[in-house]
Amino acid sequence: MSRPTFYIAITNHGFGHAVRAASVAAQIQQLCPDSLLILVTTAPRWLLESYIEGDFILRPRAFDVGVIQPDSLTMDKAATLEKLQEIRKNQNSIIAGEVNFIRQNRVDLVFADIPPLAASIAKIAGIPGYMMSNFGWDFIYRDWGGDFIEIADWVGDCFSQCDGLFRLPFNEGMSAFPNIIDVGLTGGNPRYDLDTLKEDFRINTASEKTILLTFGGLSLARIPYENLQYFPDFTFITFDKKAPELPNLIAVSTQKNQVKSSTDYTHIRPVDFMPICGRVVSKPGFSTYSEAIRLNIPIVSLSRDGFAEAQLLLTGLQNYSYHQILSSAEFFESNWQFLKQPLNPPCLSESLDTTGSETIAKMLLNAVTNGGNN
Repeated sequence: MSRPTFYIAITNHGFGHAVRAASVAAQIQQLCPDSLLILVTTAPRWLLESYIEGDFILRPRAFDVGVIQPDSLTMDKAATLEKLQEIRKNQNSIIAGEVNFIRQNRVDLVFADIPPLAASIAKIAGIPGYMMSNFGWDFIYRDWGGDFIEIADWVGDCFSQCDGLFRLPFNEGMSAFPNIIDVGLTGGNPRYDLDTLKEDFRINTASEKTILLTFGGLSLARIPYENLQYFPDFTFITFDKKAPELPNLIAVSTQKNQVKSSTDYTHIRPVDFMPICGRVVSKPGFSTYSEAIRLNIPIVSLSRDGFAEAQLLLTGLQNYSYHQILSSAEFFESNWQFLKQPLNPPCLSESLDTTGSETIAKMLLNAVTNGGNN
């Protein structure tokens, strides 16, 4: 058999889907270094490279929009509907182009998180098609009603063509999928020596006074950094490229290139800092929650209205993690005294499986080995 070739399609929405798909791709590459990975996404190459250490092909294509958002909390439903209707109208030509690409490149399997058309592409190409998610876009759109109901039905029809869904924790039923395999949490593993990391970035505070601020690839329109003045004995870490210069704030995106060290921090990620932090302050997002829970790091989360997945995530957070849940006013309008308050313990005593990335990678490789088209 020639080298196993995977076509990995990632939804065009924020960074979280790219993070978890790339974490699976990285596991495929570790288990079978000869694999050829084709990542089909508009996510930036640097993000994918921060998870996938070996070579891969990047094919910049978008088969869905998820939700069009100017930042991590604000949604533009009208623009989302317009773009979805355009994609649906052009689906036949989109599918034909990708099927042609798949056949030319002798792709063995399609794996997607979670653009609906990927299932149709795999089916028409005649190769296995698998997906991964904790929710389907039909779940999000149906909740909005109106013209989105028709879109949700179309999305569900696409999902019904999928050979198998790897259903992640914090999920909705995802009943459109005919074959569901439940798996554990996905994510990357920290890759730097923690003492070296603390020394290089001059982090001298104890973990309970070291706070990671991370709000996904779209970030927030405004993070109230002025509140950091009330915590002079704390160290805050952010990847926000627009972060101000403050004495107790480490802006990793700008400072990583100034660190004088033999360690290369080019591809450093939020998960690499998590083990030295006492809390992660975030918005509802599967990948951030998943990576923090895998490392037993408490999460302080904003709430989010109007996006059905958010309640699934917040319920999961309450069940499996030490946590605090904030209203918008508590985050944007208070002076952040919540950082000095005790955390709420998880509601459930059992822990989640943390080997989702490895499990999915093994099953995909097995599917190719036992049923590839080459």
